[in-house]
Amino acid sequence: MYDPTVARLTYRALLGRRRALILGALPLLLIVLAVAVRALTGADDQTAADVLGGFAIATMVPIIGVIAGTGAIGPEIDDGSVVYLLSKPLKRPTIIFTKLIVAIAVTMVFSALPTLIAGLILNGNGQQIAVAYTVAALVSSIAYSALFLLLGTVSRHAVVFGLVYALVWEALFGSLVPGARTLSVQQWSLAVAHKVAGGDLVTSTVGLPTATVLLVAVTVLATWYAGQKLRALKLAGEE
Repeated sequence: MYDPTVARLTYRALLGRRRALILGALPLLLIVLAVAVRALTGADDQTAADVLGGFAIATMVPIIGVIAGTGAIGPEIDDGSVVYLLSKPLKRPTIIFTKLIVAIAVTMVFSALPTLIAGLILNGNGQQIAVAYTVAALVSSIAYSALFLLLGTVSRHAVVFGLVYALVWEALFGSLVPGARTLSVQQWSLAVAHKVAGGDLVTSTVGLPTATVLLVAVTVLATWYAGQKLRALKLAGEE
C-alpha cells in the first residue's frame, strides 16, 4: 500500500524551496509570538492555552494541512504530470495512500513540533498544556491531510476552497456557532487534547467518543473517496 518512489516524488514536491518557505512561515510566527508573550506576561497557563488554541490549533494547523494535503496531488493533476504515475503498474489507491502518509508527516512536522516548542516556551508544559495541544495538532493533522488530499483530487481550486474551510469554517464558525462545532476537526482534536490535559484549560464542545468516531470516519472515507476519484481518471487511450 506504500510506494517509496511515489513518496520521494511527493516529498520533493512539498518541500521545494518555495513551498517549504510557506510551510515554515506560520510555525516561525508561532514561536516568535510565544517568545514575545512569555517575555511580556511570564509563564501563565491560561495565556498559553489561549495562544496555542487560538493560533496554533485554530489557524496554523489547518492552513498547513491545506498546503500539504492539496500540494501532495493537486498540482500533478492540474499540470497533467499525474499521468506519469498513472502509467506505472501501481494501484491507484496505493498512490493516494502514499501521498496521504507524506502529507500527514509534513503536516505533523510543521505543526505539532512548533506547537510543542511554543507550549514549552509559554509555560513549560504546566498542566500538560503543551503536550495536550501537541496531541491535538498530531490528531488533526491526520484528518486535515485526508480531507485536503481529497479536495486536491476533485477540484482545480483546492487551495482556495481549503483556505475558505480553514479560515471561515474552522476558525470562525467552528469556534463561534454551536451547531458547526460538531462538524469541526478542530473541536474533535480538542476533545482528545482535553482528555490529555484534564481540567478546564483545554475544552471542546464535542465528547471524546463522538470526536474519535468522527476523526476516524472522516479520515477513512476521505482517503477511500480520493482513491476512487483517482481511479476514475483516464489515461489517453484508455476506454
